[in-house]
Amino acid sequence: MDVVSSLIEALASSAVITDPDSMDAYRWDRANDPDAGVPLAVVRATSTADVQAAVRIAAAAKVPIVPRGAGSGLSGGSSAIAEGIVLSLDRMREINIDPITRMAVVQPGAFNAEVKAAAAEHGLWYPPDPSSFEFCSIGGNIATNAGGLCCVKYGVTTDYVLGMTVVLADGRSVELGGPRLKDVAGLPLTKLFVGSEGTLGIITEVTLRLIPAQLPPTTVVAMFRNLAEATQAVLDIARELRPSMLEFMDRTSINAVEDEIRMGLDREAEAMLVMQSDEPGEHAASQAGKLEEICRANNASECYLTEDPDEGEAFVAARRMAIPAVEKTGALLLEDVGVPLPMLGELVLGIEKISQERAVTIAVIAHAGDGNTHPLLLLDPKDDAQQVRARIAYGEVMDLATGLGGTITGEHGVGRLKAPWLAAHLGDDVMELNHRIKQALDPDNILNPGAVYLGL
Repeated sequence: MDVVSSLIEALASSAVITDPDSMDAYRWDRANDPDAGVPLAVVRATSTADVQAAVRIAAAAKVPIVPRGAGSGLSGGSSAIAEGIVLSLDRMREINIDPITRMAVVQPGAFNAEVKAAAAEHGLWYPPDPSSFEFCSIGGNIATNAGGLCCVKYGVTTDYVLGMTVVLADGRSVELGGPRLKDVAGLPLTKLFVGSEGTLGIITEVTLRLIPAQLPPTTVVAMFRNLAEATQAVLDIARELRPSMLEFMDRTSINAVEDEIRMGLDREAEAMLVMQSDEPGEHAASQAGKLEEICRANNASECYLTEDPDEGEAFVAARRMAIPAVEKTGALLLEDVGVPLPMLGELVLGIEKISQERAVTIAVIAHAGDGNTHPLLLLDPKDDAQQVRARIAYGEVMDLATGLGGTITGEHGVGRLKAPWLAAHLGDDVMELNHRIKQALDPDNILNPGAVYLGL
């Protein structure tokens, strides 16, 4: 019996898509990987048992299987493979909140925003906060260890993952961690799967830690006519304060956003910082005042402080929409390189130099408080020479970041787009350890082959 027939027999025809036009929607993530293949089938699982059945069939036939959430990834991590299976988890959306333990038990297809909303009904909050929170899935967030706008104070996805159910490459289902705040029995395998990009196992349920609802924040927005002064302000803030948000936008991204929303942003500014303090009571106003003072000491051309939640959210929304706003001006090659915070200025100025030398527009937005930047390289689909320059610049940005002691990816994952740079970044010994772990858990390399690791 062939693979498709086996899938239909095990899962029912309604869960298996084979029509090429219908499968098209499952072939790419937001990276639009040009090498994405046409799979044998798309499986839309609804349970751990469905996932196990699909994986066992794939394992028996040694057919590649690519797990997929909402398709919001930005590194080609869920690109379909020719003659493989796409395992979509988008129908697995259950969310259960336990307000006593302050935990959520969630299926991987649930959107980040849906988890936040369910938690809010109990006066609780799930902090990890990617810009795409309204349409990215929890499973995808865990696969790449997503961060977001609040991570400067509240941490990233791994800080909130307590346990998970994982289907391994042979179809077994294992329980890792669980609803315990303290547990050091055995190796911390739960953490191994966070950020593994679907290469070690397929997560079908996760236990998340929640915290009390965030207090209404006070927002400070500062404009700068000089990139170096803006990044120095970030360092000065980090030296003294721990804001709940510290975000950066450069001139290109400011103008792209202003084109969309017309909120009166200064088009001449070289940089904008969007900052928030959610400290209790009068402490928020005090911290916000200090944020403003530091920015003015670094020659901010304009500072605006508001305690109005709606006004503050308008600036946060402007920051969130930077990627789609820039994307409207051309196709994107998207980076998410990160550096130790003291190197932030050198990274931003170095990216500006690469942009000028390669004659490629590179917009830069950043979770500035932790050194994680998102350089957005604009491609001209009608100019082959420009695309060549942009792809060279793409590698140069990664080389710049690693040369400053940084990383080729802070939260979007390696996927397929950055796999060629991983070995040089990690070094031979660490890469060999990665390969040994991958081979131990997936000896036939059926789980998302081609993502993260080349040559396996």
